[in-house]
Amino acid sequence: MSETVKLLLDALLSVGVGIFLGRMFFKSSFKKVETDAQERAGEIVKNAEKEAENIKRDRILEAKEKYLRLKTEFEEDSNRKKNLIIANEQKIKQREQQLNQMQEQNKRRETELETQKNTLNQQTDAAVRRREEADKRHAEAEKRQTEADRMLATQVEQLEKIAGLTAEQAREQIINTLKADAQTQAQSHIKNIIDEAKLTATKEAKKIVIETIQRTATEHAIENCVSVFNIESDDVKGKIIGREGRNIRALEAATGCEIIVDDTPEAIVISGFDPVRREITRLSLHRLVQDGRIHPARIEEVVAKTRKQIDDEIVEIGERAVIDLGVHGLHPELVKMVGRMRFRSSYGQNLLQHSREVARLCATMASELGLNVKLAKRAGLLHDIGKVWHEESELPHALLGMELAKKYKENPEVINAIGAHHDEIEMTSMLSPIIQVCDAVSGSRPGARREMMESYIQRLKDLEALATSFSGVDKCYAIQAGRELRVIVNSENVSDDTAGKLSFDISQKIEKEMQYPGQIKVTVIREMRAVAYAR
Repeated sequence: MSETVKLLLDALLSVGVGIFLGRMFFKSSFKKVETDAQERAGEIVKNAEKEAENIKRDRILEAKEKYLRLKTEFEEDSNRKKNLIIANEQKIKQREQQLNQMQEQNKRRETELETQKNTLNQQTDAAVRRREEADKRHAEAEKRQTEADRMLATQVEQLEKIAGLTAEQAREQIINTLKADAQTQAQSHIKNIIDEAKLTATKEAKKIVIETIQRTATEHAIENCVSVFNIESDDVKGKIIGREGRNIRALEAATGCEIIVDDTPEAIVISGFDPVRREITRLSLHRLVQDGRIHPARIEEVVAKTRKQIDDEIVEIGERAVIDLGVHGLHPELVKMVGRMRFRSSYGQNLLQHSREVARLCATMASELGLNVKLAKRAGLLHDIGKVWHEESELPHALLGMELAKKYKENPEVINAIGAHHDEIEMTSMLSPIIQVCDAVSGSRPGARREMMESYIQRLKDLEALATSFSGVDKCYAIQAGRELRVIVNSENVSDDTAGKLSFDISQKIEKEMQYPGQIKVTVIREMRAVAYAR
């Protein structure tokens, strides 16, 4: 028992010691925790105080900024109102000054009106006095007129008795005589004025035209409606025709030209009114013959390539012509039209060559007259672009060219010159008559254009018939290729003065009723012969 008790006591002692030690340990740990918590609480309080201080400082700064901003806005508003008040005061002062000036002007006007009123009263009184004097003079004049009429009637009666004619008959005879003399003298005077004007006004113009023609040397090429394609041997003709004519039909369908294969040795004739199509056909035949493969599919391929080549060549020709003439800034479509002129002809004259020549002539004349040379060249080059428009149109080529120039934003002077070079519209620019003259100079040169024999002979006949229709004309002769008309008149029916009038009337009728290139000289010949024999 004693050992058990001893063991129990030892155990209790051990437990007690453990409990004591545990209490001591927990007590020290709790103190440490409490100390740490107090330190943390102190740090949190310090941080809170710092944050509060920062917030307080920020709020103070924001309040100061808002105060300064409100102060600035208030000052600006005050200054603006102050300036507005000052401006209003200045306006009021100006208005007061204006009112004062107006009052002074009104006072001056009132004074002037009073002065004018007094002057008008004086003038009215003077006019009344003059009117009374005029009435008196008028009454005296009426008395004198009555007396003069009575004396004139008496004298007329005496003259009628002496002459055996009434006053009306005598007046008619005098009027007829004076009218005939005045008409003859007026016609002679008009003729002298016209001759003098021609000598003085056309002298410089002739000089300019002659110098322009002399300074321009141009070759003329007359084109027909057919082209000839030369071949090495007649064996090629069979290949071109093909089996049952399929190759030639395909070629004609692709090109739009008629191909004539006849007995002409080593030659094939290409017929068509469009020179571009004829050129495409000729080049296509040349390629097909060189290649040797001639069948419908190959024909279509070669024609398509040739057409594209010709289109490129047209653009190149247009660009080269524009560069040679020094014309810049043309629309690409207008450049292409200029290139198409190379393959067109007008009365047998190559259109591009004609347009280039007109451009050079216009430039020469414009420089002589002190006008714009560049615009003159431009108008001369483009004056016939209406002839190469690819679509059908009912307008004359001059008006169509004018519309195209408007479409592509050309100069108004150039537009008017294009439209007026055949008198379809009124000329509004100095370039317009120059273009018309240069066009006539280029087209009227001998050999420049081809003219049908029938139309040429008919024009000569019309000239002679027109002159023969005038009274007093015996014979008429159209000479110098229709450039001069010799009119022989009866010397008994036509006097020297009447001959001048007759030539003028014939020339005016030719201008109104006929169309012709250049000008026609009308010469009236009156010959008086007196024959006697001495025996």
